[in-house]
Amino acid sequence: MKIFAYGIRDDEKPSMEKWEKENPDVEVGYTDQLLTQETAKLADGANGVVTLQTTPYERGALEALKEQGIQSISIRNVGVDNFNFKDLNELGFKLTNVPVYSPNAIAEHTVLLMGRLLRRVPEVDTKFDNGDFTWAPTIGKEYREQTVGVIGTGHIGRVVIKILQGFGAKVIAYDVYHNPDIEKQGLYVDSLEDIYKQSDVITLHVPLFDSNKYMINEKAIEQMKDGVFIVNCARGELIDSEALIKGLDDKKIAGAGLDVLDRENRVFGKKWGSIDNLPDSDIKNLAERENVIITPHNAFYTETAVHNMIKISFDSNKALIEGQTPDTLIDTNK
Repeated sequence: MKIFAYGIRDDEKPSMEKWEKENPDVEVGYTDQLLTQETAKLADGANGVVTLQTTPYERGALEALKEQGIQSISIRNVGVDNFNFKDLNELGFKLTNVPVYSPNAIAEHTVLLMGRLLRRVPEVDTKFDNGDFTWAPTIGKEYREQTVGVIGTGHIGRVVIKILQGFGAKVIAYDVYHNPDIEKQGLYVDSLEDIYKQSDVITLHVPLFDSNKYMINEKAIEQMKDGVFIVNCARGELIDSEALIKGLDDKKIAGAGLDVLDRENRVFGKKWGSIDNLPDSDIKNLAERENVIITPHNAFYTETAVHNMIKISFDSNKALIEGQTPDTLIDTNK
């Protein structure tokens, strides 16, 4: 049996090599390149592939894999929105993901972004860089005085809630599917409008669907409190960048913490030398603001998470090749 992996980074190699030693019946090949129609040939002789990328999986790449007899794909992340399920079904592929690799990694990053905004850390950093060691006017806010609206109460959202409660924040939540524990605590509100109207801070923890793309738009922002903070460590396309910029300009939004961005593939993963060189005007606009904190989609990026992403994806791919049905299998008929 052979599994070929795409987009392998140096920090993933120790976990991958450990997995290979624990599975001597499987040969592992890999490349640092992403899966494309051109690189699909690198998997020749493999029974399945493990991959990770934020760019779309092109039909041509899938066709090239199928021509080599490969029809088992395991991704090392959660999101499957860069796959066309129609392509997968027509070509007969089975797909697995890593639904849970470390909710704490993303939840902690979320709450850290929130805290940096509340205590105006970027502004204080700028003052220090300019030799200004005074307090005023960068006075901050305390978690326990905030009502935080958590949109999405899956694995990550629930850890966010637990951390926020430890800080003494008042938490309200919204999700189409109610979690029994969160229900028992009485945290759910009836609608997104309730979240918008009541929250001092709003944080997003939902997957991306066609139905919620740009859910944070001009209409949604108009319903929010003046001076609201918005944090997004989920998917960039949940927020309309133009509406966000307008809200910041109008001071309706006091600040934003963004680990993900709309059109982030244009800038993330590259070295630009300076913000001035960014090719996307909206991202450049946001990056230049002291009350906006951007991190390059690295909320997940901890040692624990990377290890789990490798282990679970390779275990799932091996199971697919052996004809088993792993619990990480994606229903592509939805």
